[in-house]
Amino acid sequence: MNLDSTPSRPPAAVPTDVAPTDAPTAIAQQPLDVRDESAYEPMANARTTGDFLDIPTLTKILSQELYAEVSTTGSNIEQLASRIATEVDRICHKSGRIQTSGRVRSWQLSLARHRLQKCLNYYQLGSRRGRVDLHSTLGSMVYRHIAPSRLQLGFQARYSLVEDFLQGFYTESLKAFRRENALPEDYQPRTRLELAEYMAFTEQYAKRRISLPNGHSQQLVVLRAQRFGQRQPLEMSMDIEQALESPKGEEAEAHNRSPLAHQLRERMVADAVDAPSEAVLRDRVIAELMQYLDAQGQTDCVNYLTLKLQDLSAPEIDDVLGLSARERDYLQQRFKYHVEKFTLSQNWKLVHQWLGADIDQNLGLSTQHWQRFLSQLSSDQQQLLTLKQAQATDQDILKALKCTPKQLQKRWGQLLELARQTRNQN
Repeated sequence: MNLDSTPSRPPAAVPTDVAPTDAPTAIAQQPLDVRDESAYEPMANARTTGDFLDIPTLTKILSQELYAEVSTTGSNIEQLASRIATEVDRICHKSGRIQTSGRVRSWQLSLARHRLQKCLNYYQLGSRRGRVDLHSTLGSMVYRHIAPSRLQLGFQARYSLVEDFLQGFYTESLKAFRRENALPEDYQPRTRLELAEYMAFTEQYAKRRISLPNGHSQQLVVLRAQRFGQRQPLEMSMDIEQALESPKGEEAEAHNRSPLAHQLRERMVADAVDAPSEAVLRDRVIAELMQYLDAQGQTDCVNYLTLKLQDLSAPEIDDVLGLSARERDYLQQRFKYHVEKFTLSQNWKLVHQWLGADIDQNLGLSTQHWQRFLSQLSSDQQQLLTLKQAQATDQDILKALKCTPKQLQKRWGQLLELARQTRNQN
């Protein structure tokens, strides 16, 4: 199923500023997923039914809270409330930890309201922004797992794989949604509330923890992405790069954008629950880039980036900034110029680490491109690259190359620029 069965398909990553606002601290500290197999304990069958809210009562509570938040009326609200209540009841009866906590009803209400809030988040975002938010979240979760390291894919190729994978994953999640809620095989979410429920389910489905033989667990969507990536042949990298050539229209703008500028729009997300280190890295890149643009006196570029991170279209950006089409084109070129300078400045390591193109990753080059890149280096550049790969300090490099700090920065910037040009070659 294409998630965009009504409007057009969203870009792969845009900022998302929505998170459950009323999920209790207990849930944050002890995440208990619907299908978290690690929570299935032997004592789970020791049911203490008297401590539970029955499903009709919980459904009524949730229905009342839904009516207060949404404009929809009719059976949709009761059906959604009933499905949440039924699932939460199943979770609580499965978990021995909940049953022995002495707070069974509190857990029921907390879990139910947490799931209800996720639905409301997507409902309040609307169908378009909700789909973008979900696509962003899932894209950030699978980006590093979508292809084995032996392929050494660049960003464009990896991004294309993420898009292909997620469309298949949406089909899988819809089938699971129908199956687990006993819905007809031809069920499709139609209304705003139905679509919000389906998107909340898909996010939860993707984050389910699956137990592995080594005693660890992994999120379902990550396991699916890894399996998807293992089926890719070695020559796939070249095929994808060829398929990406000669884009037109808006695709051409994205294609010609520098790697960081493209990734800023496509991968900036606020929800990175499975990779906190990446979330920190992402925030550092944003902050450093904003500071860099500010220091260069490029306030309009800062405003442009801020709007881009909100996934506004070109006409919407024109309206907000009061630009003509020609002025916006000029601003885009200026923004691209400063972003490329930023990627070659003292921030190069932070940027390349975030892009998966660090020095120990062959600067994000495929094997073929890496060999081509090495063949273009002078003896001094080869020595500089070798020292960087050996993690030599700048002082050691200055002594070895007999150059000034400014000369070293310039030489390294030239080498990174050559790597970028090689990455973008077909």
